[in-house]
Amino acid sequence: MTTPGSLFRLVSLALIWGSSFLWIKLGLAALSPSQMVFARVALGALVLCTIALARHTPLPRGRRMWGHLVVYVFFANVLPFTLFAIGEQTVDSGLTGVINSTTPLWAVPCVFLFGGVRRLGLNTILGVVVGFGGVLLIFSPWQATGVNLGGAAVCLVAAASYGVGVVYAGRFLANKGVAPGGLAAAQMLTATVMSALVLPFNGLQPITFDGPALLAVVVLGVFGTGFAFLLQHAQIANEGPTAASMVAYLLPVVSVLLGVIFLHEALTLHEIAGMVIVLVGVGLTRLKARRPAVEPVERRQPETV
Repeated sequence: MTTPGSLFRLVSLALIWGSSFLWIKLGLAALSPSQMVFARVALGALVLCTIALARHTPLPRGRRMWGHLVVYVFFANVLPFTLFAIGEQTVDSGLTGVINSTTPLWAVPCVFLFGGVRRLGLNTILGVVVGFGGVLLIFSPWQATGVNLGGAAVCLVAAASYGVGVVYAGRFLANKGVAPGGLAAAQMLTATVMSALVLPFNGLQPITFDGPALLAVVVLGVFGTGFAFLLQHAQIANEGPTAASMVAYLLPVVSVLLGVIFLHEALTLHEIAGMVIVLVGVGLTRLKARRPAVEPVERRQPETV
């Protein structure tokens, strides 16, 4: 059953992350993709560490936990943040949000591989097939479209990386005796170090001092990376990884509306149809989680491993 707290986190994450694609598009006028990733995770780390310090929330302890954090941060932050920034150089922000809605589809096989469920039900398999049929319609490789296939493919890999990350967190990080605030702060600290290591190789371009673009990066870091991941860890701990990934249901609506209103972007009919089919596919995979025989297993799973 959805609690008021879970609903609040879901809506807040949809608004924050749905608008992130707009901030990324604007921020690219000032920073390169690698510079943007470093800036947003560093700002996120500053916010989360300040909150953890104010609440006296301890960071995780032990090499094993920090080792899992390194793996998680690669799939949940460094890789997808970089790929989405690269992809948005040639793909509209609204379409990027649509592609990101495939995250729950990628999470389904990951839950299965990580041992979250013993077998995949018919609705789940059908949902994945339908969902990726929608992705194929969005890309429409059989006809000339306005979609940059290379940039869109990069965004699709980023969405898959998010799917891996959210399931990995549920399997190896959630409900391990670490408060969500401490876990989120440690996550952003790790991401800051990892992204800083990349800067000497791909992030030494001159920064363009564009006021609105730099402000967009600050918003992206403070809200889209700082507060958002605090909410996400709480959602994973309380609802499980698959339910937490359902925020991707709402992201396309937010990203498309903002792209149309502020960037004057437009979606073609086949892209809109593809988005609808993707969301139908995601909905089919979700039917299984509502069945009493399955939902308790998934919710207990992070606590028993």
